[in-house]
Amino acid sequence: MRLPEQEATLTGSLNLDRYADHLIRRAEQVHTSLWSRFVSETVTSQQFAVLNVLRQSPGVDQSTVARLTSLDRSTAHHIVRRLTEQHYVSRTRDLSDRRRTLLALTAEGRKMHASLAPDAERINDELLAVFPGERRGEVLQILAQISQR
Repeated sequence: MRLPEQEATLTGSLNLDRYADHLIRRAEQVHTSLWSRFVSETVTSQQFAVLNVLRQSPGVDQSTVARLTSLDRSTAHHIVRRLTEQHYVSRTRDLSDRRRTLLALTAEGRKMHASLAPDAERINDELLAVFPGERRGEVLQILAQISQR
């Protein structure tokens, strides 16, 4: 059943301001703009997510990094390769399973994460600031539900 505000206009076009996909894309554009202005122009938010996972769980493999960051395996591979080339991430063979490569932050990677984390927190707070304080938890739950589909 369609909501009245989702019905096509008289011209047959849709009101994009009533469609979740359009609004989510716009919200992502706002986030990307804030990220590049206030956090980093060189380290993307996806790269930061990988750094953050490795800060939390040093010694995990690339598949685990992909799962914990909700990145597809190909994208995770590309990001890990780039972060390794930038000397933020180290790779070592798992001695118990030579097929696995374990990842960890280098000293440089820990420094980079520490320098980005406060600003990442700040833009998260800024994005949520448009909602009343008591609704922010609910907004995060709704976003989590959408992202788990």
